[in-house]
Amino acid sequence: MKKIPFGAIFFVIFILLVILIDLPNNQRIAFSFGPIKVDRTIHTPQINVNLFGRQFQKTFETKLGLDLRGGSHLLFEADTSDIAQSDIEGALESARNVIERRVNFYGVSEPQVQTVRSKDAYRISVDLPGVESVDEAIKLIGQTAQLEFKETGTASAELQQIATQSPQLAAMLAMNTPTGLKGTHVKKATVQFGQGSGDNLGAPSVQLEFNSEGAQLFQEITRRNIGKQVGIFLDDQILSAPTVQQEIIGGTAIITGQFTIDEAKNLALSINSGALPLPVKLIEQRTIGPTLGQEAIDKSLFAGVVGLVSVVLFMILYYGKFGIIATIGLVLYGLISYAIFRLIPVVLTLPGIAGFILSIGMAVDANILIFERIKEELRKGKSFDVAMRLGFGKALDAIKDANIATLLVAFILFNPLNWSFFPQFGLIKGFALTLTIGVLTSFIYGYIYYTPINGIFS
Repeated sequence: MKKIPFGAIFFVIFILLVILIDLPNNQRIAFSFGPIKVDRTIHTPQINVNLFGRQFQKTFETKLGLDLRGGSHLLFEADTSDIAQSDIEGALESARNVIERRVNFYGVSEPQVQTVRSKDAYRISVDLPGVESVDEAIKLIGQTAQLEFKETGTASAELQQIATQSPQLAAMLAMNTPTGLKGTHVKKATVQFGQGSGDNLGAPSVQLEFNSEGAQLFQEITRRNIGKQVGIFLDDQILSAPTVQQEIIGGTAIITGQFTIDEAKNLALSINSGALPLPVKLIEQRTIGPTLGQEAIDKSLFAGVVGLVSVVLFMILYYGKFGIIATIGLVLYGLISYAIFRLIPVVLTLPGIAGFILSIGMAVDANILIFERIKEELRKGKSFDVAMRLGFGKALDAIKDANIATLLVAFILFNPLNWSFFPQFGLIKGFALTLTIGVLTSFIYGYIYYTPINGIFS
């Protein structure tokens, strides 16, 4: 009796895990077949484990975009009164980028953030998929978020009285002198570990990086405030008031303290989200439903299913046992790709689904190419096992070249470096992302799937 290869066992376990990730969220399944009766609810699959003292939690769910799920629409008007005419376009585009980054920091994926000009008014339109509460959306973005650094000014009689009871509170209240250092001078804030000393050694801290102008301002501020606190304010609400230990040169500063990981992350998030180059005012807010409508979504899915079933029937009828093998492979490939979408997770829009279906079509092309190469070798009089090896090898080279070309186009469409001469729209990026994941998954999985097939039929 032959032993079952370890690779086959691993593959079966892997597919079972994929199916577990793909299970629908909180769906009730009820049916009966003779004596067999099933009535249970499938809960959202999730991972909740403790590794090395840290808790890891992951819930697998399908995230839908604005066109499939709906969300919130906000329209902001930018105050350009203090901006030179020649700098308005640049400041508005910078504000758009900051708002998009701010939304992404809060975990809202695939936002559509666009600049709109109406006569002499400059506006920023924000669509947030899945955020059904307009108040929540406003809270995520903020209306006039302005980040600035303040130092201690002259204490009033009231503050002097408070100082006798709470010196720390009095110092914070006395931070009313703007330094000229604002959010526009902050390049980014990140969470770091191991920057503290003594009891704080290894504790989380927040690192600030300033641009060249901000670095010079910050150096001057720290020079005159050694031993004093400098406050970081967002919309006049204090975020942090670190004490300056020494003059800081080079534009990089570390904020240390008794931070938990969440506190450090929230501080970095607040600083990053506050770097808005000009004030904005909310002028319109509303909740919107799916732009395509359920009927259009159902028809699109039905068309996709009909197309895939037609392809499967063609492959089985034309290629016989190879068609059956390819069909099984395509089903498993679809399950794996969908699991990856839920694992990352990828926000699915209709263009994103189109990208996924296109990748399935490319997988079908790859199968056909493999089969035709095998048939060519058979027509040359080669034995079946030799034809299998040669056909698969020759087809693999062509498939690899085609996939590289597709990935290059997907890279241009996704535009990860935000080049202005390439597309920068969320829906196009969604198409490019699902296409990229689908092509990579198809190539890697196809190689793993067909390699043992060679051994089975040879």
